[in-house]
Amino acid sequence: MKKILIYWLSVVMFFTGSLYAQTIPDGIKFLYEDRDQSAKAVFDKLLAVNPNNIEATYWLGQAYIAMNDVPAARQLYEKALAASANAPLVIVGMGHVELLENKTADARQRFETAITMTHTKKGDDPDILNAIGRANVDAKAGDLAYAIEKLEAAVQRNSKNPDIFLNLGNAYRKARPGENGGQAYLNYKKALDIDPNFAIAYYRIAKLFETQQNWELFVENLNQAVAKDQGFGPAYYDLYYYYLLKVDPATGKIDFDKADDYAKKYIANTDPDVQNEYLRAQTLWAQKNYSEAINVAQGIISKAGDKTLPRTYKLLAYSYIGKGDTVQAKTYIDQYFAKQDKDQIVPPDYLLKADIYSGIPGVNPNDVVKTFFDAVNADTLLQNKIELLKKGAALFKAKKLYEQEAQMEQMIVNIKPNPTLFDMFNAGLSYYLAGMYDTSRNVFLKIQNKFPDEIYGYEMAWNNSRIIDSTKKDSIAVPDALKLFDFSQKDTVKYKKQYLNSAGFLATYYANDAKDATKALEYINKMLTVDPTNANLNDVKTQLENSLKKQPPNQKNTSGGAASSRTVTNGNK
Repeated sequence: MKKILIYWLSVVMFFTGSLYAQTIPDGIKFLYEDRDQSAKAVFDKLLAVNPNNIEATYWLGQAYIAMNDVPAARQLYEKALAASANAPLVIVGMGHVELLENKTADARQRFETAITMTHTKKGDDPDILNAIGRANVDAKAGDLAYAIEKLEAAVQRNSKNPDIFLNLGNAYRKARPGENGGQAYLNYKKALDIDPNFAIAYYRIAKLFETQQNWELFVENLNQAVAKDQGFGPAYYDLYYYYLLKVDPATGKIDFDKADDYAKKYIANTDPDVQNEYLRAQTLWAQKNYSEAINVAQGIISKAGDKTLPRTYKLLAYSYIGKGDTVQAKTYIDQYFAKQDKDQIVPPDYLLKADIYSGIPGVNPNDVVKTFFDAVNADTLLQNKIELLKKGAALFKAKKLYEQEAQMEQMIVNIKPNPTLFDMFNAGLSYYLAGMYDTSRNVFLKIQNKFPDEIYGYEMAWNNSRIIDSTKKDSIAVPDALKLFDFSQKDTVKYKKQYLNSAGFLATYYANDAKDATKALEYINKMLTVDPTNANLNDVKTQLENSLKKQPPNQKNTSGGAASSRTVTNGNK
């Protein structure tokens, strides 16, 4: 009897002999098409005729899950199990619910119980294994390795069910994003070998190519999906976005008419919902008709109320930004972040929030920094993280918020496995402009160690230390000046400016602070070797020499004479 009750899973795409077998696959097909309300209506109808229909109960629960109504799914499954504990498929459904509630141990026990109940001499039941695999792929708390194990076992027991290969492809894709695309593709293709009209398999293949940015194959497979199933709304939805964002290289324009055509096809092939108006609002936004986009989006909110999808609030934020109204934009981006599931928030959302916050007077810039860091943490690709931080650095630089710019630049240095001279220099310079001289100097000291053959670490360390050590000068400024002077001697033509600046600083220090005219004269003479016609230097040299001539023999190393008041740091008049 158990085998009869769940037999539909192995013949879901093939059995057409009775109304019962047709309606179950019809409901599943609606779920594949994201028509959750239509699917629910099918299963409700079946249960109205036969309240003990196990398959319809299981799939009604799946429809509730698709509609994000997990409590309704739990209530349904609990009621069914109270009426009959001998329903392994419903037990799997309850395990699915428990995974969504993060009760992973309870869920695993449910799954293993269902497997034991349906085990025969031939092995485990492939339909139960398939349902277990689906649950673990769908739930964030699911065990993907466990899902793959059970789905692979299901394939061994039934290699003619395309749904098993679909779920196995989904499991491989989710287990290692970007790495298991090949395994996912092979399983989707196997599903199509069994049923060439299995539209969702084409759709899943299209999504693989989307991640690879292979737009030709992305569009080709979406078109295959709607060719096999003209009611397959998700493909129309993705085609709408593709053409909404695609710039025709020949004209340099977006084909809004084509995008709108796919939007209409999507709306015609999905459940009626006021929130479908979102596509119209988004097209208006893309056309920079911000006021009308706002009107349509606010109309959605007025009709949908608390059920308004978070994306509408984000669209309003974008639209108000387009109008230059950051205050209103903040209202809606805050609502978006309050209403959207955290795991559904993507890095560009954080970037939008940062852009909005940075445009509002009085907003703490460190709140904007946090938003950028949240965006970096949300992204998984190193290059994307770096690009986000560069955008943040550019934003703060434009506003002359150098301390915050420095935090962006420093994070780039921190996350890069091997930061470049340019990366480190940008961080050090930002700290310098922010007046954080100790921190800036430490960065440039690190540059000296990592890039000892480059001038930048020596020059900027000294630029910082002469500000830090403005009173004593002998603590760090003089040693840093000596290091810069020594380095610049390698090529006094290329590094003439650094040579003269460091030598001039040292000459002034020895003349005015150390009271050592002889040492000061030594550096003046060195400066004259590269700038012999400099009248200012020759004048200072004469004063130092005259001062030394007037000193008693036992005081020839010191001078408080006329040169002590002359600064020659840059060697110029």
